Amino acid sequence: SREHYPFNLPVLQRTAALEFDRPLTFFVGENGSGKSTLLKAMAEACGIYIWAGEQRARFDESPYEGWLHRYLRVDWSDGRVPGSFFAAESFRSFRQMLDDWATEDPALLEDFGSRSLMSQSHGQSHMAYFANRYRLVGIYFLDEPENALSPRRQLELVEILKQNAEAGQAQFVVATHSPVLLACPGAAVLSFDRAPVEAVRYQDTDH
Repeated sequence: SREHYPFNLPVLQRTAALEFDRPLTFFVGENGSGKSTLLKAMAEACGIYIWAGEQRARFDESPYEGWLHRYLRVDWSDGRVPGSFFAAESFRSFRQMLDDWATEDPALLEDFGSRSLMSQSHGQSHMAYFANRYRLVGIYFLDEPENALSPRRQLELVEILKQNAEAGQAQFVVATHSPVLLACPGAAVLSFDRAPVEAVRYQDTDH
């Protein structure tokens, strides 16, 4: 279909391929530009489980959005790796599920700072997850991770992303509106405000 979202987006119709040749890439663009939708579909195409957020009985998501990953082809440069998808709206469900599992196997918390994420504030639990989970080898997709973070915490997240990317163990793809995150040195910035998607300098973004 070229009539339904997201297949009706010019940015998806006109972008044949994207190459991720740096360990840290940011997606930037206005609301509705398709960056978060593509990010999630990429994660699914990489075989990553997407945690569900709250279920709303009176809300029906467009079924076409959930099909996008079926039409993406992922070519790995050095073999498939595990990873995770982070989105603030689904993180609460993940925290609760992790706590339930940890009652049977407390060692599960070791990869998240050895402390229940539910016992921390919203922003603190996000930072505990970022600081500990991203030390592991993998590919990581983050959808607007700045939502619960102060500017100072965003700077700390920049450092976490930068250090783990430079260590050569992790690759990050991040959809964001944060000018703080976008300023991360050495990162690629892909603009979804143009069709096809194209690389831009941080200084040339609206942010």
